[in-house]
Amino acid sequence: MTLQQVRHVFRSDTEVPMPLIEERHRVLNESGTVLLERFGGSFLACVKMSERSAQKLLRLVLENFPSYRDEAVFEKKKVSFYKRAQILVADTWSVLEGKGDGSFDDISSLTIFADYRIPQVLVHLKAMKYSEELMKKLREGTIFQSGDKEEVEIRGCSIWCCALICKHLLELYEKKGRDMREKINAVLLDYYLWDYARDHREEMKDTPFHRVRCIYY
Repeated sequence: MTLQQVRHVFRSDTEVPMPLIEERHRVLNESGTVLLERFGGSFLACVKMSERSAQKLLRLVLENFPSYRDEAVFEKKKVSFYKRAQILVADTWSVLEGKGDGSFDDISSLTIFADYRIPQVLVHLKAMKYSEELMKKLREGTIFQSGDKEEVEIRGCSIWCCALICKHLLELYEKKGRDMREKINAVLLDYYLWDYARDHREEMKDTPFHRVRCIYY
């Protein structure tokens, strides 16, 4: 696929062009090449190779598709978010309705997909709180780099916050004698929060989100 074709497919309906179009072009061709050379041109081959395991499919994606390796270094330690890789696995599970090749028994091992929208809605709902210094930067429209300390902290805290929400919900239902492990997990919570953010956009407009230009989310 040529760069010109990609520009046409992702053409903007405003005067602002699609950002990072060259990177998107590179990633599209890279992914297509990997699929053709290693998986017979079909992502379904990857899904079948995962043997109905979300973690195996996640590892398969990370090992073979470089653009999904969403990693950073925080306080001299490697941290991994894998937003796009995890949402790829989760959406595969969702599209296949958790059946057949998509019946991942370990789907709850995935985290939420840490991007810019989920932290925003968590702050709006007062599940998470930013420092005054960070809030000032966000309100000023500061552009962070992928891997910046503030960016890693925002994404990491949103993952931990949602893990605590899931844990608390499961405990509440357990007290009522109900096992909800198949109905409450980070994937479904992420879907809910994303839809909430979309449906309450006007209410959330005073809550800033962090701005990053990268290929990871």
